[in-house]
Amino acid sequence: MRLHRVGRESHPVLVIDNALLAPQSLVDCAAAARFSPVREAGNYYPGLRAPAPKEYALGLTDYLRPIIEKEMGAPTHTLASARCALSIATLPPERLTIAQRVPHIDTSDAMQIAAVHYLCAPRHGGLAFYRHRKTGFEAISAERSKAYFETLRSELADHGEPPLAYVRESPLFEKTMEIDAAFDRLVVYRSNLLHSGAVNAEALSPDPRTGRLTATLFARFTSDC
Repeated sequence: MRLHRVGRESHPVLVIDNALLAPQSLVDCAAAARFSPVREAGNYYPGLRAPAPKEYALGLTDYLRPIIEKEMGAPTHTLASARCALSIATLPPERLTIAQRVPHIDTSDAMQIAAVHYLCAPRHGGLAFYRHRKTGFEAISAERSKAYFETLRSELADHGEPPLAYVRESPLFEKTMEIDAAFDRLVVYRSNLLHSGAVNAEALSPDPRTGRLTATLFARFTSDC
């Protein structure tokens, strides 16, 4: 397990390798799962999703709680909500929405933690974090949200839409860190950090055994005892 402090704002990001005793069993579950396309509205994921096994979701949450509290300084006394899904990136670059072609946040709520579990080969690409150049923001809190999105909309209107490609480099954003994919690697971070999947479009496949398979947990905690 490695703790990184990312960007000028020094946000904690955890990387945990060899997370499962038998990671291939989760790939086998995915191979038998029924995946569906993600609806464009309100979701940034460019591909297919299926519910993760309940035992996995509960086990991962229990495993991460003390680590999140100790290493990230986030209270985990009460689990307010949790969502966990298996995902496969499949959308070709020419079909990406504007929101999928720039770094994004999952929520402005700093109490929500995201954990991305890579179940694919390194060639599929990992995860990158960004700083918005004009505002200097690396995380978008509720207090920053209005100013950030107004500025971004104005920039896109002035500069035009981003290219039809998965995010790599951008004139509007500066990359602060990129974490490579590795089989059975967990990356844990606050959901309000600006980030994007570093997806290799040339390796897209809907097959869970050969495609960019990940499991993603979104867990929101409160400090209530």
